[in-house]
Amino acid sequence: MTSKRKIVHAFLAAVTLLSLAAPFITAEAQTRRGAATASARTKPAASKCKGAWTGSITYTRTQSMSDTKTTERVSNRGKDTTTFEMKYDYKAQVAVVESPEQNGSSTGRATINHSFTSSETTKAVEKNSCDRGKTWRDMSGTFVSQSQVTGSGKEEASVGIGVNDDGTYSVSVGLPPIKGQGTGKQTAAYSGQCVPKEGKNLTMPATETTIEGNSLTSDGSHRIDPSDPNRLSGSFSQSFQNVTETITWNLQKCGAPLRLIDLKFEEMKYPNWNDWVEVTEQKGTTDGNLVRIKAKVLNASGETKYADVKIKETYKGDKWDGARPDAPLEDLSASVRVEPGEEREVEFVWDSSGYAWYDDGRPRLVQRIKAELEENGKKADEMTKNLKVAPKPVVLVHGLWSNWKAWESWQNILTTSHSYDWKAYPVGEKPEKGIMNTGGSFLSTNATNSIFENSQELGKYIRYAQEDRNAWHVDIVAHSMGGLISRHYIHHFMPPSEDGRPQVAHLVMLGTPNMGSPCADVMNTAFETLGKNVEAVRQLRQDVAAEFNRTVTNRKGVKFSVLAGDPLPVMCKTYVWNDGVVPVPSAIWQIKDNAKSKNVHTELTGTADFSAFVKPRLAIGPKGNHFPEAPEVPSLPNYQGGLSDGDAGLLLGRNYGAAARADVFARWLTLEPGSQTEIDMPVAAGTDDLGLTFIANASVSVVLVAPDGRIASKDEAGSRTAGSPFRSLYVEQGVKPGVWKVRIANTGTQRADIALTSWSGARR
Repeated sequence: MTSKRKIVHAFLAAVTLLSLAAPFITAEAQTRRGAATASARTKPAASKCKGAWTGSITYTRTQSMSDTKTTERVSNRGKDTTTFEMKYDYKAQVAVVESPEQNGSSTGRATINHSFTSSETTKAVEKNSCDRGKTWRDMSGTFVSQSQVTGSGKEEASVGIGVNDDGTYSVSVGLPPIKGQGTGKQTAAYSGQCVPKEGKNLTMPATETTIEGNSLTSDGSHRIDPSDPNRLSGSFSQSFQNVTETITWNLQKCGAPLRLIDLKFEEMKYPNWNDWVEVTEQKGTTDGNLVRIKAKVLNASGETKYADVKIKETYKGDKWDGARPDAPLEDLSASVRVEPGEEREVEFVWDSSGYAWYDDGRPRLVQRIKAELEENGKKADEMTKNLKVAPKPVVLVHGLWSNWKAWESWQNILTTSHSYDWKAYPVGEKPEKGIMNTGGSFLSTNATNSIFENSQELGKYIRYAQEDRNAWHVDIVAHSMGGLISRHYIHHFMPPSEDGRPQVAHLVMLGTPNMGSPCADVMNTAFETLGKNVEAVRQLRQDVAAEFNRTVTNRKGVKFSVLAGDPLPVMCKTYVWNDGVVPVPSAIWQIKDNAKSKNVHTELTGTADFSAFVKPRLAIGPKGNHFPEAPEVPSLPNYQGGLSDGDAGLLLGRNYGAAARADVFARWLTLEPGSQTEIDMPVAAGTDDLGLTFIANASVSVVLVAPDGRIASKDEAGSRTAGSPFRSLYVEQGVKPGVWKVRIANTGTQRADIALTSWSGARR
């Protein structure tokens, strides 16, 4: 298989297989059809009217073969493994109409599609020596030979309907040859040779060829329904030598009413607008995609006819809504004129937004689309097909000192909430598609990406999700700093969509510091005191957030929703309900759609908040608002001063407490696994309250001990807040001056870095 002769031989062999098989099938079918035609000369069964049979016949022929064989090489030092695969698909949709002579006979107009592929792969492995037998190694080669024959056409076809006097009948179809194209390819690759050997790629250009026709006759066992003698419907299949042939028919006499002979769906292939591809029932489409519905109408009569085509959704067979009446899909109806013998295709463009769900939030696993055909105001025909509509993919954006593993449970959450078709895309799971750097591990002083850089990586991952699911729109769920990254992407990088709706349908933020975090202010001052630069913390300072909000203002129609955690009453110099990292007013900011949770910062990505908050905002049915008009963020003055629990102003740029003093108590230390230490912390007279904020991993316990030996506050390993970026201890009253003790223990199996700082003066 190293020459063009081989590939030509493989291609010609494929064409020869078709040429040999088709005449055999044709001859056999013609013999059967001849017998049926002879029996049809007998007296036919009584019928209510005379005339030609009209309607549709579908013929399919499929064949597939696969084989794997392993043989010893001549040298007895290796083996050749050869795998052969072949697939043949032939389909003809035949419109059966009255013959031009109008003598009671029928003729056919066939639309034919054909595909044949074959592939042979040989993997050869042999042990050889490059040093005269001193050492031996595997030398291998992989050889692939492929051929393909494709073709399509519209041709006249012969049809036969033979009716016997006992009420049995047979249906036959004969399909002519069509033109096609054949191509071939051969590749060879080598490895391990003493002298490297370059692989080869040979391609045979497209060559015109003839694809033989096919024919088939039913076995004559089908029987006319006495109650409806003017209609024939049924199917017949036969199999031999890995070949399966099937003929299906739907025929009628008298009047030749208009018929629906085909219903199919198409969607645009992202990112190419107007590049329509057919939607398969197995894969379906994605919520928010535009779907082109094509209904084909056949006029098998000899007169011009007029019809109305209407597209509806039907609930027949649905487990919960089977009793609901069919409902017309909005603006999906058209009037058509169909000439004698004409097939007329009617197209509609349908917006699938919301059809992954029912309006009450239940998952809609299958959408049933029905085309109805009306002639003279009466229903003449109908055709129903299933269309699966998957929810929009959910892009998951992690926050500070985190990565994609923060969302590991979410694919299972989405699957159990709808189906496996609801896909989660945590940014960074596939690094080659985009990966953010928000600080790595706790207290990392390595350089981090800016929000600008991370939002660019987010854009790459969104595009990957769209391409993977062929989705023109996505939803984003973002935790903590991930919300700021998502807002930045929407403002700066989100491209416009051809359909007028934003690329990101909904941004759901969980504990996002939209106005910064006072703990970031406190800890950043401590880091400056210690001569450390922790960029990830600096990005969450309130003054940095205020500048961010002044420049990142455009929501571009994206719906914003935010969940704020409020289980804790105080944080870094501020009395304000918070989740341990973000105050409630900072999270809510100016976002009208907001809610509160009793979970701490790291718990907001759990199942409970997904069910109560996230899912209701993503599982929006057809009647929901899919054309949001989110307001621009207004410019507000920069107010100074603390926020009270009841503050509803949510004013942009407002700070939470005074800046940390230059003489602040701050420490940075490292503890070995299983070790502990105690630090003295002086507290001056006149201190009304006392807080201690620290950064450490979840294996670290910190206990604050008063001068009298009393444990004043503690945050132990494994607590609710142990996984948070910031952990705080607070003593509201009874603060005695003197030397307080800070006991720190590393209960884990890895070294742990700990940074801590004290503060006081929280204000109501």
